[in-house]
Order: sequence, then C-alpha cells, then structure tokens
Amino acid sequence: MECREERPADEQAPTPLERGLLHIWQSVGSCAQVCPERVFLSRPVLQTALGEHHGLLLTQGGLVYSFGELLWRDLSVPVSDPVLEASLLGRMVVRVAAGGFHCGALSEQGNVYVWGENTAGQCGLTERGIAANITVSEPCPLTVVDSDVVPPAAVRVVNLAFGREHSLALSAQNELWAWGSGCQLGLVTNTFPVWRPQKVEHLSGRHVIQVACGAYHSLALVRSLPPQNYNTQKPSEKRERGQSPHYTVTEKEEPFVVDGGHYCPLGVELTEVMTSETSPRRRGPRRRLQPGGRSAGSSPASVASEDGKSNTKQYSIMKNLPAGTKLEPDDPLTQTDGSPKSQPLPGCRSNKKSAFPDEMELQSLLQKLSCHSLEMHHTSGPGDTDSLSSYTSDDSCVSSTPSTDLLTSSYKEDFPIKSQSNNNSGLAVPYSSSPVCLEDVRLCLEAEEQALKGKKSSSLTNINQRGNTAANRRRSLPGTPTRGSPRRRRPCACKPSSAGRTQAAAPEEADDGLPSLDTEVWSWGRGSEGQLGHGDQLARLQPLCIKPLTGEEVIQVAAGSHHSLALTAHCQVYSWGSNMCGQLGHVNSPVTVPQQTKLSDGLRVWDVSAGQSHSLLLADGDCVQPVLLYCGQRQEPMSAQSERSNPNQRSCQRSPNRAESYTVRPTLLPFCMEMGYASSVCSGGQNCTVLVDQNVMGFISAIHEMASRERQFYCWLNSVRKLLLTPLRNRESSCPSLGEPCTHLFFSLCESFVRLSTLIGRHSTSLTYFQHDVQGRDVTSLPLLMQTEHFLDSYKEYCSSVGNFQVMGGFQSLRKLSLECLDSQQTVLAQLCVSDQSVGGDADLVSLLYRPLQQLHQYSRVLLKLAACYDVLTAEYQSLHQGFSQYESLSLSLLRRKKEAETTLLFWKTHSGKTTEVLRLPQRRVVCESSNRSLTLQNAGRFSNHWFMLFNDVLVHTQGAIPSQSLFSTHHVYPLTCLWVKPVTEDSSSLYAIKITCPEESFTVVASTPQEKNKWLRSINQAVDQVLGGGGQGSSPGVMGMSRTASYTFTGEGRFKDAKYTGGWLAGRVHGRGTMKWPDGQMYSGNFKNGLEDGYGECIIPNKTLNKPDIYQGHWREGKIHGFGKYKYASGEVYEGCFSDGQRHGYGMLSSGKMAKKSSSVFIGHWVHDKKTGYGVYDDITRGEKYMGVWLDEQRHGSAVVVTQHGVYYEGTFRDNKMSGPGLLVSDDDTALHGEFSDDWTVNGKGVLSLANGDCLEGQFSGEWTAGLKVVGTYTKPVVDEPESKDRSSVLLGQYVVPAGQRWVCVFDECWSRLGCDAPGRGERAAAWENIAVTITTARRHSPDLSKSQTKVLECLEFIPQHGEPVTTANYDNIRRYLIKACETPLHPLGWLVETLVTVYRMTYVGVGSNCRLLRQAVQEVQAYLTHFYCIVRFLFPGLPDDGGIIPDPPASPAGRHNSDTAEQASVMVVSCSSLLLPLLLPRLYPPLFTLYCLQEEREEAQYWERILRINKQPDQSLLNFLGVQEKFWPVWMSILGERKQIVSTSKDACFVSAVETLQQISTTFTPSDKLLVIQKTFEELTQEVKPLLHGDFLWCMDDLLPLFLYVVFRARIRNLGAEVNLIEDLMDPNVQHGELGMMFTTLKACYIQIQREPTT
Repeated sequence: MECREERPADEQAPTPLERGLLHIWQSVGSCAQVCPERVFLSRPVLQTALGEHHGLLLTQGGLVYSFGELLWRDLSVPVSDPVLEASLLGRMVVRVAAGGFHCGALSEQGNVYVWGENTAGQCGLTERGIAANITVSEPCPLTVVDSDVVPPAAVRVVNLAFGREHSLALSAQNELWAWGSGCQLGLVTNTFPVWRPQKVEHLSGRHVIQVACGAYHSLALVRSLPPQNYNTQKPSEKRERGQSPHYTVTEKEEPFVVDGGHYCPLGVELTEVMTSETSPRRRGPRRRLQPGGRSAGSSPASVASEDGKSNTKQYSIMKNLPAGTKLEPDDPLTQTDGSPKSQPLPGCRSNKKSAFPDEMELQSLLQKLSCHSLEMHHTSGPGDTDSLSSYTSDDSCVSSTPSTDLLTSSYKEDFPIKSQSNNNSGLAVPYSSSPVCLEDVRLCLEAEEQALKGKKSSSLTNINQRGNTAANRRRSLPGTPTRGSPRRRRPCACKPSSAGRTQAAAPEEADDGLPSLDTEVWSWGRGSEGQLGHGDQLARLQPLCIKPLTGEEVIQVAAGSHHSLALTAHCQVYSWGSNMCGQLGHVNSPVTVPQQTKLSDGLRVWDVSAGQSHSLLLADGDCVQPVLLYCGQRQEPMSAQSERSNPNQRSCQRSPNRAESYTVRPTLLPFCMEMGYASSVCSGGQNCTVLVDQNVMGFISAIHEMASRERQFYCWLNSVRKLLLTPLRNRESSCPSLGEPCTHLFFSLCESFVRLSTLIGRHSTSLTYFQHDVQGRDVTSLPLLMQTEHFLDSYKEYCSSVGNFQVMGGFQSLRKLSLECLDSQQTVLAQLCVSDQSVGGDADLVSLLYRPLQQLHQYSRVLLKLAACYDVLTAEYQSLHQGFSQYESLSLSLLRRKKEAETTLLFWKTHSGKTTEVLRLPQRRVVCESSNRSLTLQNAGRFSNHWFMLFNDVLVHTQGAIPSQSLFSTHHVYPLTCLWVKPVTEDSSSLYAIKITCPEESFTVVASTPQEKNKWLRSINQAVDQVLGGGGQGSSPGVMGMSRTASYTFTGEGRFKDAKYTGGWLAGRVHGRGTMKWPDGQMYSGNFKNGLEDGYGECIIPNKTLNKPDIYQGHWREGKIHGFGKYKYASGEVYEGCFSDGQRHGYGMLSSGKMAKKSSSVFIGHWVHDKKTGYGVYDDITRGEKYMGVWLDEQRHGSAVVVTQHGVYYEGTFRDNKMSGPGLLVSDDDTALHGEFSDDWTVNGKGVLSLANGDCLEGQFSGEWTAGLKVVGTYTKPVVDEPESKDRSSVLLGQYVVPAGQRWVCVFDECWSRLGCDAPGRGERAAAWENIAVTITTARRHSPDLSKSQTKVLECLEFIPQHGEPVTTANYDNIRRYLIKACETPLHPLGWLVETLVTVYRMTYVGVGSNCRLLRQAVQEVQAYLTHFYCIVRFLFPGLPDDGGIIPDPPASPAGRHNSDTAEQASVMVVSCSSLLLPLLLPRLYPPLFTLYCLQEEREEAQYWERILRINKQPDQSLLNFLGVQEKFWPVWMSILGERKQIVSTSKDACFVSAVETLQQISTTFTPSDKLLVIQKTFEELTQEVKPLLHGDFLWCMDDLLPLFLYVVFRARIRNLGAEVNLIEDLMDPNVQHGELGMMFTTLKACYIQIQREPTT
C-alpha cells in the first residue's frame, strides 16, 4: 500500500467520528516507510477481521463491510472503499471472523453466517447450499445443532475463529464446535471434510474462554479445573488427559523436558483421506494475481508432485504401521546404524512453475544437510540461536497431498538416531515440501557449520533429552490418544457479547463478575513449526494442554499462520512456532515451547495479534497513550522494488529473501503516537489494522489511564510477590526466625497480599476487556463501581495485616531476614521501593508494603475525571461520584490506620517491658494514655498512681503504676464494646469528671484541665463508636451507643459469675435479646430487661446427678420463670403450664414418663406455689385409675370422682389423700353402694347396697370393696317389678361431683390474664385488643417456619376488628368469622383457650375416663365451657346481647325506612352461646363425647340394630306395606344412571333413595345444628320425591309422614342412632326446640323409639 499523507478528519468526512477510527497498513516495509491508511466510514468501526488477502469490518449498527481479494466473487475491493454485505442487513451482527479464504459473521441472537471458499468444508453445509459447493458467494446461515440432547436443540454461538481450512465456534455454554478439514479440528473422526459443526468432545466439560485459529492449528484458552481435581485423579489419568502437575515458565529452574505427558495423538488413519483428496481443490479463483504481481496462490501443498508413485508408496508403508509401533534399527526404513536411509525425498518434489533452477542441486544439498545433522554434533553459537527448522514449512501437512514433513514430524521420535544415543540433539530431518531458495539452504548449511564450533547443542525436536532413558520412554508412547472422560460442567451464564475483536472472546467472568486468571492454553493441529508449543514438531489430533503456560495467568491467545502468541495478565507475551521472520519477538531456542518475547523496560502489552509472518502488539508506555510494537518480516526499499518486479514470486512464501530482514525484539512503530488512543489491533496475511478512539472531554484518556495504572500496579505487585514475599515465606517456613506471633502475622500478610494481587490482576484484565469495547460498554459497569464492596474489603484486610505485623515489631526482624535471604537482589528490591526520601533500615520494607494503599487515591482521582465528562443530573455522574467518594474516604481512613500503627509501634518501643507486653496484641492500637497524669481516679490517695491507657478495643486502668518504667502492680481491662461514658456536670469543686459505666462496676475519673476532659471524652466516644461498627466519628456525649449489641464475660460474684453473654445492652445492663452461657453448661437464650431475664426465653440447666439437663422454654419476669412455659425435667417429667416467681402456679399439666422414679402418670389442673391445689385430673396410668376432683397441697382433698379401668365408678369426698366420708360406688354391673368410706375403696359405716335386679341391702358395712364386705343389715326384695329402678339409681349420680362451672377455672383465668385482665371481666378492652395484636406479632417474628396459610391467618388477626359498635345482623357474621380464625391458631388467646379446653376434656374423658356414668358430667362440662367462653367473647365484643338475646337489623336509610317495616318485624336473629361457640368447640370435643353417648345407649343400640338388620331384609313394597305407608306414596319408577326403570315387587333399596342418602349424612356432622339441617334436608328430599305421585298441593299429616319417614330410617341403616338423637336433644339450641326443626327432630326420635319397640318376632 502506498504511503500517502493523511488529511484531517474534518476535511475528509462531513461528520467527524470520535470512536472506532480504522487505520490499516501492510506488514512488509521498513519502519520509516510504513504509513497507515485511514479508512473513512460513516459509522464507527467496532471490529476488524483479516484473512490472507481480504478483510471484514463490523461497524456500529451491525453492518458488515468486505474488502480485499474477494475470490469467491471474482472481485478486488480496495480498503478505502469497502463493499457492504447487503444480505446481512437487519441481522444485527455483533462479531465477524476471517479465515484464510472464507468469512463468518455472528448475530446478536447467536446465529452463524458463513461465505467464501468451501473446498475443505470450512463454510460447512449451509442451509442454502450442498456439499459440492466449492465457494459460497453470499453469507448463508449455518446452524449449530446439539444432537446429544433430546430433542436436538440449536446452539447459541458467542464467538468464531477461522483458519485456512477449518472453522471453530464457541457456544454460550462454553463448548467448542468445529467443521472443515484437517487434524486442527480436534474431532474424533477420519472422514473429511466435516460439513456440519461437531462438538470437540475432548474439551467437553471444560470452560472454554476464547479460541484462535492459525493456518493449520488451533488454540483455546480454558479455565483451569479446581485444584482438588488433580489430587483425586490417578497419575495415569493425569498423563492421559495432559494434566501433569503445573509449573510456570518463570519459576522453573530447568529447561523444559518432554515427558510422558506429551503423547503423540497423531492418527495415521487420516492418511487415507489425505491421499484420496486431490489438489485441484486449490484451483480456480485463488490463482488470481494480485496487483503487485504476486500470485494469490494457495498454500504450498497445491503444488502437484511429479513423483506421485514413490510418494504414495513410502507413505503407505508408514500408514500400515500400527499406532505406537517402534521402528527398530533393522527395519527396512532405517540404516543399521539407526539413521534413516539416504533416499530421494518425496517431499522435495518438483514443480513445473518452480522458482528453483536446479532441482537436483537442491536435493543433494538437502541430503547433505540431513547427513550432517544426523551424524555430527550441532552446536549453536551466539549468533545462531534460531535453529534451521524455523525455516521449514507447516504447509507440508495439508490434507490434499501427503508430505515428508508430516511423516517425519510424526515418526521422527521413533528413529533411534545417533544424536539421541549420544545425548546430543541434532537437526531433525529439516526437509520441507515448500519451495526453499537454494541460497537460503546454503546459508543454513554454512550457519550450521559455524555452529559446530560452539559448545551448546540445541534442537527443536529433541529438547534437553537426558539419555537413553528419556528417549526410550518417548519411543514407547502410544500414537493414538485416549478420549478423556467428560467432566461435570459448571453452570455459567454467558452474556451476549457485544461486537469486539476476533481474537478476544467475550470476557469470561467468575461468580463475582471479574475474569478468572486461573487459565490454561490448549492446542491441536499441525506442529511442524512447533506452533503447538508442546516441545516437539508433532501434530495433535485432539486438544492438549500446554504445560509451561499453566499458572501463567494467560488472558488472551492469538494465532498467526504458523506461530502462536499468549498474553498474560502481567503484560508478558509468550510466543512459539515459526520464527523465520522474527515474528516471535525473540531469538531464544527452542521455539517449540513458549518463550517470553523480549520487551523493553517499561512496556506492558495488553493486546496481541498475529499475521502470516509478523506479530503486532499494543502496549502501555511511559505516557497514557498506548504504543504499537511490531516484530516480523521487514523489507528494505530495494528488495521491495525487486519483489514487486517479480510476478512469479508466490505470495505464500514464508522463507524470506536475502534482502528481507527482521529484528530480534518488538520495535516501536513511530506513527502510533499521532493516531490517538488505540483500543485494539488485528493482523492477518500481510496486513495490520488498529482501531483508534479520539479523546473527547478526556473520557478516553481517563479510561486508558485507569487501565494502564492498574496493569502497572499489578506488574509491581507480581514483582514484589515473586522477588520478595515468596522467597522470604519459603525461608521462614523452613527455618522460622521471626518469632511465633510475627511468623503467623507474616504468613497472614502474605496471604492478604496474594488476595489483593489476584483481585488487581483480575481487575486489570477486566479493564483491558473494557478498553477493547469502550463503545459497547456502560461506564457504570466498571468493576470499581459494580464490585465496590469487594475492593474496599480487600484493601481493608490488607492494611490491617500490614499494620498488625508492624505493631508487633515484625519489620525489624524481616529486614534482617531479607538481608540474609535476598543479598544478591538488594538492587532489585531497591528499585521496587519507590520512596520520596531515602531512609534506611526496615522503613524501606514498610513503605514498600504500604504502597498499595496509594492506588485507592488513583481510583478516586480517575473516577472524578470520568464523572466530569457527564452532566451532574445523569445516572453515570451519580454512580461515578459515589464511587469517587467511597474510594477517597477509604484512602483517608487507611492512611489514618497507617499512622495509628506507627504511633502504636512507637508507644510499645517507648514503654517496653514484661508488664506491658501482656497488653500488646496485633490488632490493638493506642489512642491516648495518661502517663503525664492528665487523668486520674476520683478520690484517689495522694501517693496512689493510676495510669489509664485507651486502645481501640479496651480501656486499661493500672494501679501502682510507674509509666516511665512501664511497671504496674495490677491492671483492669475494660472492653470498649461494653463501656459507657458520660460527662459529670461540673460542680463547685471544679472537678472535670467523667463517669465510666461497665457491666459490673462504675467509676469516675477526673481530668486535669477542661481540654483534657474534652480530649478523653471525645477519644473514648470515637473509639467506642468505631469498635461498634460506626464511622469512628463519635457523637454527642452521654447519648452515643446507649443501646448496643456486644459480648462480655462476667467475672464478679452473682448469678452471672463466669458467664459469657452475647446480645443487647442498655446503659451498662443486659437488655434485649441475647444468650448467656455459664461454664457449667447452663445456658439461657432469650429476652433480657434491666439486667435480668424477662420475656420469652429458653434455658438449659445441667443436672449432674442424672447426667441430663433440665430444659425450660417459656416466659420469664425479673430473672425468674413467670408466665406460660414448658419445663422438661432431667427425671423425665414434663410440665407445661403457668409459672409464677419460678414456681408452678395456675393451670398446668405434669406428665411423668418411663424415666420417673414413681409410676407413670399425668396430672392436669390447678397449681398453687408449686403444689397441686384446686380442681385437677390425675391419671394414674400404672394403676389404671383416674381421679377427677379437688386437691390441696399435693393431696386429694374434697369432692371428687374416681373411675378405674375395670369400670368401677366412685364419687364422694376425700380427706388427706384418701376416700373419707359419704360416697357412692357403682360397679360395671350397675351394683351401687351408697355409704360411709374411711379409706380407699374401704367402707366403714351405714350404707345401702343396690343390686342390678332391684334388690336392696341396707345396714352396717365394713371392709374393702375388692376383698369382701361384712354386712349387718336388712335385705329387701321388691314385690312388684319396677322398671324405673335403674333410672332411679342413676338419678343419684352427680351429688358429690364438683359442679361443672367450678371446673377448669384456672384455664379461663389464664386466658383472662393473657388479655391483660386481673380477674374475669376486669380490665380495659382496648388494652386486651392491644395484647392480642402484640401476641400475634411476636409469635410471627419468633416462628419463621410457619406455613403460608398460617402466616396469612396471623396477618388477618393482627388487625384489630371493630369491636365497640352495636352488633347487628350485618356485622354479626364478621364477628363469627373472626372467632373462627382466632380459634384456628393457638397463638391467639382464644385459640389457646380452645386448644387447652380440648386437651383437658380429652384428658378427662378418654381412656379410663370412657365410662358411661360420666356422660352427664361431660355434657354439663361442655355447657359450662360455652358459658365461660361467651363471657370472654362478650368482653371483647360488648355489642353482643346476653345468651338468648336478639340482635336487630342494621338501621335502614330514612328514605326506605317506611317500606321496610314489615321486613324488620319478620327477620329476627337470636344469638346464644351454643349457636355462636358450639361450632368452634364441639368438632374438637366430639370423639370423646360421642363415645360416652354410645356407651350410655349400648343396650338400646343393640336392640335397635337387631331390628334394623331383620326388617331390612324385606323388599321395598313389602316393607312399605308392613310399615303402613299408603299406596299413593309408593314410587313406581326409579332412575339408575339416568335410565328410568319400573319398581317391581322384588326391588330393594330403590325407593326414596335421595332421602335415604341424605339422612345417612347425619353421621358425618358434629354439631346439633348441622345434624338438624341434615334432618331438614331429608324431609325436603322426601317431599320432592312424593310430589310427582300426587296431584296438586298437599300438606303432610303425621299419620302419613311417620310411616314414610320410618321407612327412610330403616333403609338408612344409621349406626348409633340413639347416641345421635340424645346428643342433639342435650345440646341443641333451646330456641329451635319448639319450631319446625324441633318437630322434625321429634319425628326422628319417635321413629327410633318405634324401631326399638318393634316385636322381635
């Protein structure tokens, strides 16, 4: 490209651009001649991609332009006027890629479009083409499909990379897909081309970050697996997968040695495809001549071989060898001495258009060179550091024609050549199929002969081989790789990548949003030039990890035609592969392993690109503006002219002419400083491009300054870690010399330094990615703004670790250690110590390790610069300014910490001594001290000495102190977390006093002056504020930190002695929620108030005797158990109930389990002062007795009922825990004894014994009931049968029992107490509702595991309903619904009441209590519950009427009042406690109550059921006739599944089916009201079935209704109907007894009685 002077942008473009300015130039040419050409487009260029003779441009808006030799269209487009790819309009392209002769584009949705040459399948089988297409002229979509999933799914692609004959795609799942031809695909296949993208299985399960393609090789940047994966693998597996232990290039001490991990996965089965494919794939457009006269030609493999037979023959011999076969010396292919035979080389085939005049001379020279290299010791001199193999060509290993280069590079290790046996490495078959100038070969031969005079041997193929052992080991390696097992994939959310560069993929971020530096580089493909980096020239069919780069923090890879580059996070470039033009930037040998590029001091590379025979680097220099570095082919003016005059010169020739030259290190391109701020570089073929941004308002310069300084900072950190910290740590680990605390602190310092260094490295890498795509990034996405907390925490941690080490005097010892360990590197260390003043000793190390803190100020300064580029009202300005404030504030804060550490160190040096040493801690910093007697204790003696030292964590008071000598007799340490300070009002005595309050003591100190008082007061306040997590600014005296959370260990006498408390405090006393732990294992966790337990809490009290703790969960008051709680005793007893002042008082239930000393039992009832007193139920489970009565001081005393498991029933009086006085005893056979009792079950006195048959015995009784009675009396037998005798005896029951209204008063008292009432009905209603709301809220807060339904109920109950207004029919339902919700949860006082009543009811009447003689008491108890419950409800809702009262309708509006008079008189609602509350209680009490009813009606039920079974045997019509039902009511038809059928004489259960089914539902209801509704529905169903049989309206009469309803009762077959009838009769609402429902119930009862009285025959 001709050099022309560039005009200003405003002259060339009507709209001057500020971003994405493109400059392009050719790589050949001297530095003085190279002048980049500016390409003017209407839109900013986002990315460029260069092929060998063409290029692509991606501009803003997703437009794609092409230029160069577009062979697939027979076009030649100048770069100054690129052509728009119109077919991609609207596709929103975000990335482009250019291969050797094909192109690709990637849309925002992840779709791939390809076009160009397709002879090797590199464009794939597109949706519009077929496999036979040689070229694809227009962009066509190519779908990447994952067929391993079911159903197959399209893969979203995020990056592309193209070579000459292959293409790679990186998916959003970080998997690699490949298509095209050649081993560079990395696929497990022997069929080429691969037309459809296939997954590279060898990298399956790996996290691929970026890919790059050379001409015939591929590179991948992969995130390393976690370290534990290497430890868990077997060594064989590690070698198989290429996972040998990692080491870095910079740290290894020995040259790289090829070991067993570098296997040769070259598959010989590929040769069949290679030989079968023909060379005409290169024909056609690619032969077109360029304007310069050079051929647009192909790779050298396009040259056909004249000696095709010998070529095929020799390769077929090698092909037929099994993989891994060793070639022995007697092999036909080798000489007896182990060297290859001298035979015509098929690789040196002739070409009709060859540029070499004497083909035979060239062949002889090459053969001579081969003999020299194999038999002589080759040594390289100082000037011959590049081996001859650098001049060989990789183009020999193409798929069209087999070549010697492929053959020798694949099997050269199997030849036991003489140089290996002599432990000298010789030149390894440097034959190449590409044309080599005869002059070049002669020069190489001369260089080799000169190198023989040297002493060092070098080779590319045999690197530092150490004898026959290594050679034999390598010869025995298998030739075919083993597929690694896919590892479990780690989930990764890959963002849609904005348009960027071909080489760099979208930044891969870890969990915290920053790129990962733990990376590996994998390579595969052809390696004849060493471009794979594995230390040899072998090809690799599958990806293999490049071990020297593992751990080097590679962040970008680039691939030229036959060389490779890797950029690390610390701005170093590693290069390997072909170096014929100096494109590697160094002359180190060997070039088959990564070597560092030789960079000038002060240059830090942050972008790399590689072309055909050159490399272009973008680096930071001395100024903010980046510089361009170039290494590779150059051409002097004369040679350039001669080249242009030679039209036959091939463009792909890679052996430079004599006139060409190159430098041994990257050189600066001087024109870069005039461009602007370069953001990225790109190379391809012989072209170079750079994208430049103009510095508008200083924004670009600020971004570049931030990134440049961060990279420089990371390089400095890396040097400090490598040169200083790592050697010192290793020395200290092996031979500690710093002392125990300092050694630990030094290791902690090193760890925090490494963490900070890693963060900075990841941040600098992220900023590098940001620079590449400034146009597509939002400034608010800068890591400094997104990860602010991460940065702040890391710097704080590092500053603390340095300060802690400094305070303990570690730097003085570290200085001595560094002099011993780093004596030879003191000059390097001095260069790292950038200090304003030259100070000696350990101050250099101090300033060195404190230097990272200066970076915070740089952050804030650059953020402020960026903020100045935005308007103050924008979100960007707000975010940047907030970041500036945070980093500047932290910078000042850490500088204060540094000063505090220096002051503390000086304090310890000044007051050094054994007594003060106990106070010296790493985290402790001195604030102020009173050695000058500025502060003393109030009322202290004249001769007493007091020394106060305020640190950042404690206040120390020493007595008998001599500060000058650092001596004191006693000292007290007061933690600042539990210290309160308050100024004392100045009184007449002019004392400047300060009162200090601690948890266990308080004292007053006096300052010498008002200034000292204010100083100490402010210092203590600031120190307390800082230790509590505040900003350390302090606050107004006496107010700061009154309420706080802290930990403290009590030492004084008292309940809390030696206990450790963690929780809330208030003015020196424990207050709020906290945990108290005693040394003996006792622990309390809950609420405190004014220094004592108060509120809900859980306590564990150890019981040493039983070796098991007591556990209490419940309420406390003033340090004692008070309120409702649950106490689990170590003995196994469990008490759940009320406490008062630490004693059981009120309602409670005590259960004695199996571990109890006495028998197992349960008591539930009233307690007074820890004793059973009042009504209670005692179930003696062991004896099978249940006592229900009054207690007094743990003894049974008063009226009571006792039932036993044998059915014996007793009611009477107890005194002194035994039966004493009149009582009634009834056995299970209805024998009753009414008399005087003197002891349990012992009668002594007058009595009457009534037998079941009515006989009676009256007289004096004595003796025990179970052992036999002595009787002196009169026996009476009734003359006439009295069937009511049983009823008469049952009337006697209940005369000695406790009235139902007096039972369980304690339960209702507890409910009243929870409402805040001292006595029933005595309290404020508003306070009761507030207590309910507080209880619900507290319960929700302390119960995080509630279900959604429970939470929703509690949320509803938190709202206080309208309770003061009069109750009408409109709001009555609201009250009823509220009561239903309240009774659903035990957290509500009413819900707790219902739950407790159910508990006591079941305790009374379940088990032994299931005695039919308790039925009357059970019914009366339910009625008493309703009465007490209704009183509580009326207290909460005073608008409710008395029991049985009437509630009115809501008042009507004045306009409609005269029309509603009739309606108001008609609608009357009666409210009773049964109608309102029975639906809440009875369903829970139903099982035990109904059981008692069934036991009571057991005999009658047997008679009823016998008749039901017998009479139901009759058919319907027979039964209707038997019951006297008139025939007009007999149904004629019945419906079965919608089909109408006639009822015949044999039909059964076919009449009145709906009525029968409805009546059967009576057994599924609980309350009398629900059962009455079932009866009512049954009558309605009966009426509906009878209506069709009659004409006109009719009214039931009892004569017709009773027989018909009797039929329904018979057919319903209801078990326990008598129990149902009696339950309804006892508990039904009195208001409905005489209404319609009452009549219906009477009908059912009459039917039941009628059935009982049916004759048995």
